[in-house]
Amino acid sequence: MHDLVITSLSVHMPAVLRWAGAIARRLRGYDIGLDGKHSGSAATDALTIADLSLQELIVAALRDCDPVFRQCRIDAEETTGDLARFPADADLTIGIDPIDGTRRYRDRIGGSYSIMLHLRSKSDVLYSLVHHPEQGEHGSWIEAREDRILFGPDDPSRPAADVVRSLPQAQPGEVAGPRILVAGFMEAQSDVVRRVAQLGIDAEGSSSAARTGYQRIAAGEVCGALFHSPNVYDFPVMMQLFRILGGDAIWVHDGKPVDFHTVSRDERANMLRLPGIVACSSDAGVLRKLVGLARGWNPVRYRPMGQGLIRA
Repeated sequence: MHDLVITSLSVHMPAVLRWAGAIARRLRGYDIGLDGKHSGSAATDALTIADLSLQELIVAALRDCDPVFRQCRIDAEETTGDLARFPADADLTIGIDPIDGTRRYRDRIGGSYSIMLHLRSKSDVLYSLVHHPEQGEHGSWIEAREDRILFGPDDPSRPAADVVRSLPQAQPGEVAGPRILVAGFMEAQSDVVRRVAQLGIDAEGSSSAARTGYQRIAAGEVCGALFHSPNVYDFPVMMQLFRILGGDAIWVHDGKPVDFHTVSRDERANMLRLPGIVACSSDAGVLRKLVGLARGWNPVRYRPMGQGLIRA
């Protein structure tokens, strides 16, 4: 069934994400910030009217465009939309992040935010579609499926699905040295960046660049990531990109490939996460170093007072 769902997503959802991008650009000019999340992370807790509105639109499209979508579970970062129309459990899950990079979006810091969805089974990510409304003159796209990543600019004079279908395959370029993204380590974030740098690998926060991490992975600017308890709405897209590029995503505690058989709810942030620490890279050598570095680190995201990330 997954081939049918992938085909239908690729036909129907580019237009929907383009519409969502137009709404996001318009709403960004207003004071749209909301309270409601209190996890202690500024990036996680950022919420806007746009997040809620765009998810409402995307869920409605999934409900109405093709009955096959109603056979999939929906994992959506926010609570809006007719989510009750979809099963609570299914072989396939459609993950939605209506705005990835909400804090930058809300605070009007550049255009490095995105609207995305993906399709996954319990063992792997099967399809990803990412729209960047403010990257380039008219926005840009990434589509990932099977063994290819399509990457390039949007053209609103043409139907969105036609644009995505005709995009060139990503051609990651050569970089001066390995660079990875680091996220989710809370108060230990700067310490993790420092420890990764000691391995000879440049490291930075996932929100510190003018382009999104997905664009930078597709372009070859970033070869890996080290994330603590990543969420299931945006991280699976990154995971699929690294695997298509010849790499993998693995649990650092046992070195096994990441899957979605075990997912836990973060009650503070009200979102679903993969438990523990995950390393991923398109470079096998970088991946080995990251696993070796983080294997013994504390897998608990919200650590009690006095309990550090690096356990003695």
